[in-house]
Order: sequence, then structure tokens, then C-alpha cells
Amino acid sequence: MLDAVCSQEGMNKLVKNLVHDGLLRTDNVIKAFSKIQRSDFIPSDLLAWGEADASLPIGFGQTISQPLTVAFMLELLQVKSGDNVLDVGSGSGWTSALLAHMVGEKGRISSLEIVRELFEFGKKNIDKYSFVRNGTVELYCQSASRGFEKNSPYDCILVSASAMEAPEALKKQLKIGGKMVIPIRSEIWFIKKEAESDFAVEKFPGFAFVPFVK
Repeated sequence: MLDAVCSQEGMNKLVKNLVHDGLLRTDNVIKAFSKIQRSDFIPSDLLAWGEADASLPIGFGQTISQPLTVAFMLELLQVKSGDNVLDVGSGSGWTSALLAHMVGEKGRISSLEIVRELFEFGKKNIDKYSFVRNGTVELYCQSASRGFEKNSPYDCILVSASAMEAPEALKKQLKIGGKMVIPIRSEIWFIKKEAESDFAVEKFPGFAFVPFVK
């Protein structure tokens, strides 16, 4: 089965390795990683490192996350076709583009990035796949400390910067049954909203992220 998956057209060495190591497991995530090329979201002087399983600097003290980590987070989140998703700290746009591929034409990604230069860089990168022009991704240059009420409630929320605790605004803006994946200090937390004030939490240690910028 693994050999059949890895022979899919367009799957690069990085994706094959992530599949082989069991980090990419579900069709929707594998197809997104295969279609959305990480090299389209990094500075031109780092193109040789596009398939490296390492975080890379994108300027302004920020990074594009290690593919292993992004794969782990997206496998936890399990975004589906048609979902309404909030992407917090989208940086150079890779996670927003991956999510856009996963939600398809009937889904929507609200992408937040507070650093103006990265917002512009990310917008340009995401639209290499026409996700901005076709309306799948809406980008906003602003803080996510209060979440993003406009397009809530969300089926899923992905946060790509480390916070000290899960922001109450983001928890409030999840649908009942909605899921959030967020770095808290050196852990990744998976949070599922069971009821309006009831959240199930799983914690996975051993990760490092840039800090949440307010």
C-alpha cells in the first residue's frame, strides 16, 4: 500500500519520506503536501532547501515550520472538504495553501498574519495556486489575540506560533465539535470543543515554535 501511495505523480522526496515515516497518513493531507510545493513559500536564496525537513527563516524573526511538524499538526486537525478554517500566523502562506487544498472549492480559509511584509509575501505565494483569486483564502494583516470573529464559528483552527495558553477568543470561536491545534510553550495541544464550555485536550511534547506575536 505504501509503495502505491509513494508512486503517485507529483510526490517529491520529502513527501515520500514523510509517508514512509508514518507522519503523513491520510489521503487529504498527503495530496495537499504533494500538490502544494514548499519551495513556493520560501525566500529565493533558500530554494535549495525547499525539500529539507527543517524550519527555515523567512525574515522578521519568523520561520516556515519544519515539514515534519506541519504534517503532525495537519494529521491531528483532520480538515475536511468544505470546512471553515482559521489559520493563525500564516507567515509565508504555506499552511494556508495546504489548508485551502484540503477544504476544496466549497471551503474557506481565513488567514491571519500580523507582520505586514510577511502578509504581502504570503499573499503572493498563496495565489500561485489561485486560492486568493478564487476566494478560498481570505487574508488579513492583523493580530489574532482576539481571534477573528468575522468568519466564525470555525470547524478547525490552526495556530503556528507558541502561546503561553490557548486564547479564550479562539476557543470561543470554534464550533461545537470543532478542533484547534496550537503550540503551547514546547508542546502541541489538540483541543476539541465538546460543548460551549467543555474542551477535551491532548498534549504532545517536544516541539519548538517562534512565539505568538500580539
